[in-house]
Parts: sequence; C-alpha cells; structure tokens
Amino acid sequence: MTLDRNPRQNHLISVLPDMDFDRLEPSLILESLHFGDVLYESHGQLRNVHFPITAIISQLYVMADGSSAEIAVVGNEGIIGVALFMGGETTPDRAVVQSVGYAYLLPGVVLKEEFTRAGSMQHVLLRYTQALLTQMAQTAVCNRHHSVEQQLCRWILLSLDRSGSPELIVTQELIANLLGVRREGVNAAAGKLQDAGVIHCSRGHITIVDRARLEAQSCECYLVVKNEYARLLPDLAPRAAMPRFRDGPIP
Repeated sequence: MTLDRNPRQNHLISVLPDMDFDRLEPSLILESLHFGDVLYESHGQLRNVHFPITAIISQLYVMADGSSAEIAVVGNEGIIGVALFMGGETTPDRAVVQSVGYAYLLPGVVLKEEFTRAGSMQHVLLRYTQALLTQMAQTAVCNRHHSVEQQLCRWILLSLDRSGSPELIVTQELIANLLGVRREGVNAAAGKLQDAGVIHCSRGHITIVDRARLEAQSCECYLVVKNEYARLLPDLAPRAAMPRFRDGPIP
C-alpha cells in the first residue's frame, strides 16, 4: 500500500484536470475510517461525500426486521454519497465501512458547486453513477439466481478490485451478512474453493491461490460489472490485486 496518502489515489479524483483538482484540494479532508463506521444512515440528510483511497465501503439495504444485504461495494474507484449531487439529498440505503482504511471527505456544498459547473467533475460523476447502478442491478440479479459459491467469488473479486491493497481484512460472518446468506453457506463455499485449488484456508487466513480460476468460478455478474466500469470510465477501471484474506478480528 502506498504510504503517502493523497486525493489522487482515488480514481475519480485522479483523472480531474489540474485546474479542477486545485479548486477541490483545499476542501478535501483526510479521514481514517474504522470497521463499522457509518458514513450515512438510511434516509439521513447527506451533508458530505467520501472519496475512498484505501477503505472499502458497503452500501447496505436494511429491512424492517433489521436484516440487511449489500447492494454495492465502493472503494478507490468511486465516491460515497451520489444522492447528494443527483439531487435526492437522501437515500434508503446506509453506507458502512467494511474494510479499514482512509478516505477523503468533501463538504457537500463544495461538491455541488463543482458539479454545477458542468465541467469534468460532472462528466466523471455521472458516468460513475451509471456504472454504480449497473453494479446494484447485477447484485440483485446475482443474489436471486446464483449459488452462494458464485456470489462469494463475485464479492471477493469486486472487493479486491476496489481495495487498493493486496490484503483484505474481513470475517466470514461479515461476508455472510453482506451477502444475506447463512455463515454455514459461506464456510461451505470457501471449502469448495479450497478443494478446487482456488484459495487456501488456514486458521485466520484465506489466501488467493489462482485469481484466474477464481474468476472462472464466479458467475457472469462480475464481468458484467467490470466491463461496464471499463466502458464508461476507461481510465478508471479498478486495478486487480492478489490478496490475502484474514478471517479474524478487525484490528
């Protein structure tokens, strides 16, 4: 992981022309995000947006009985808080930190001012939002039609692409909660992947052995999302990483 932290580590910010970046930079605030931090609540008024650089954020839809499922995962390829610049100001989902790291906060008033300039920032954010909607739609289809093993592969791959690091720290219980499935299902799926030589599981660790085979074991949903990001934001295609999962407590 790059030790020097700067806003350009976020892919959306990285492609802004220097003139646009120079207007934003004084208002960008580096934040350390911890596991479980809530960046916004369901139907809460959005006042800021976040540009992750090393943290990974889950956008969750929470049901009336308290159960939840992830509808999108956002990392250094994106932004948290699209409802603010799209005009809605609120959203029914909630944003929770799933992997510790850093993000840059930008006050909503600054983002809106930049967005209404109808320049590079508006162009990039609108294209990103379309890609994000594709991820949300594909997640819904995947959760309905594909096996837990395929969902797990998709989730791992999407998280790897957005991590900014070769290692993710997450528990299998958390993965189960994000997918909206039983933990036993995730354990069984991970076991099958290990038997196939795709990952290696040991106490507290899941190491990716063969990313190509991990992609092959996944359903088509991963490539649909990846290709749509590449089509809409060719300079921002998430970079793949070869990670090690630690299935243990978040430090």
